[in-house]
Amino acid sequence: PEAYIFVEEMPEYPGGNKALLEFIAKNLRYPSEALENNIEGRVILQFVVREDGSVGRIEILKGVDPLLNQEAVRVVGSLPKLKPGKQNGVPVPVWFSVPVTFHLIY
Repeated sequence: PEAYIFVEEMPEYPGGNKALLEFIAKNLRYPSEALENNIEGRVILQFVVREDGSVGRIEILKGVDPLLNQEAVRVVGSLPKLKPGKQNGVPVPVWFSVPVTFHLIY
């Protein structure tokens, strides 16, 4: 089935958006080559939260560098199941977007 953009009950990460961003930050592995070349930025991803809460169809909306893009896709692909979105009380696939920020600390 085609994924919805908006539904009555949007998907939710356990603990909310703050917990989602904390999970990403904690599990992000800054690529060593990107560190050496001072590459940083924000990768914007979208993905489908399936009816069972799993993540699929990860797409890059705004990339920075192939090294960072690949790591952002990896970490989002490792997300635990989310609470699925619902339309009329029924779980449905829903598009979800998230920023993944790579920031060098000097």
